[in-house]
Amino acid sequence: MLLLTGLTIVMLYFVFRYNNKKNKIAVQNEGNTRLEIIWTVIPIILALAMFYFGWEGWKPMRTAPKDAINVTSVARMWNFSFQYENGTQSPDLILPVNTPVKIALVSLDVIHSLYIPAFRIKSDMVPGREKMMWFIPQSIGVYDLYCAEYCGLRHSYMNAKVKVLSKEDYTKWYSDSSKTLSVTEGPTPGSEGLAIMKAQGCNACHSSDGTKIIGPSYLNLYGEKQVVIRDGKEITLTVDDEYIKRAIYDPNIEIVKGYPSGLMQSYKTTLSDNDISKIIEYLKSLHDK
Repeated sequence: MLLLTGLTIVMLYFVFRYNNKKNKIAVQNEGNTRLEIIWTVIPIILALAMFYFGWEGWKPMRTAPKDAINVTSVARMWNFSFQYENGTQSPDLILPVNTPVKIALVSLDVIHSLYIPAFRIKSDMVPGREKMMWFIPQSIGVYDLYCAEYCGLRHSYMNAKVKVLSKEDYTKWYSDSSKTLSVTEGPTPGSEGLAIMKAQGCNACHSSDGTKIIGPSYLNLYGEKQVVIRDGKEITLTVDDEYIKRAIYDPNIEIVKGYPSGLMQSYKTTLSDNDISKIIEYLKSLHDK
């Protein structure tokens, strides 16, 4: 505001001082070396001062405290997952209050951006580049977490929650493997597979009620015939255990006809064979409905 006011005053001065009525005959004004030095040096000093204070404020953001909790945030189209040092994975970011948290930012496909509005923090997640952010959650509660970088068709569905717990509640959650996925399902057939798929954000691209999204629906999928594109040719396959495993580990080898290719990334390093078996059990339960 101060700069705007100053510039406006100078502009008005020159408009009235050198208008056509007062200066009908153009006059060549010689340069003023002292003035040119002043208006060059002063902006340089101001710019360097702003850079210094910005740099001093930015440096602490790049060095997390040594006692910070380490969490890895993995982003892919279109979901976040959070991995903890004990192997726990969660679709939500679960943290203890008043404790430094260091988050390693990993993207498996395109540029994403982890944004927590309530904490005033945001950082891009760039494939192949090591990045991190750290902060201290100061209030117990549940907060929104979004992807703030347009990353494709289902970008608006890429969100999660930040759950800040008391230190006692966090310790209980962290030590209890039954809460690893922060999903509560009853003892129904396939419930473990459903929990795994929710944690990996599979429902961002696939539905369980027959609705067509980015990928095929799970409803009545197991055991049916699928026309897929393999090496540019159409072939018909039966959806069985091997097909599902192949579709999860090598999703772009066979593309279901009518659906886009190249969107799904491999889960070979994320899901185990045991996880795949649980997912298959869930798909079978949907087929039986």
